[in-house]
Amino acid sequence: MKEIERKYLVTDEILHVIKYLQSKKIEQGYISNIDGKTVRVRTKGEKGYLTIKGKTVGISRDEFEYEIPFSDAKHLLTDFCSKVLEKERYDIIIGEKKWEIDVFHGKLEGLIIAEIELESETEEYSLPDWIQKDVSDDPQYYNSNLIEKE
Repeated sequence: MKEIERKYLVTDEILHVIKYLQSKKIEQGYISNIDGKTVRVRTKGEKGYLTIKGKTVGISRDEFEYEIPFSDAKHLLTDFCSKVLEKERYDIIIGEKKWEIDVFHGKLEGLIIAEIELESETEEYSLPDWIQKDVSDDPQYYNSNLIEKE
């Protein structure tokens, strides 16, 4: 499956929007991160996931995600990941598109990133007022690189 997504930094205005929304706690770590190809384990709320991602080309990459038992995900995070990234995720529907707003914790406190998944790299969509800067092509904002700051 192909993942096509854009990432944005946001203004503080987003805090006024998300304060009314429910969030899900996410913990994630990387079992492998070699040459831009990753094997990630994640808990999201009370569910666990194992995700394999290919190297990003443009804003696209191969992605294979599998739900796994929550207890297995916690075990993998503890015993197979040297660092764990923590964030809260808020989902906002604008038009027919879902925006995922990630509010980071720990050493990344203060960082907020908005992501939108697209059907194609050329798909058109509207940007909300709280979008500040497109960082889709900036590797320092890939979660696999952000975790190194933890």
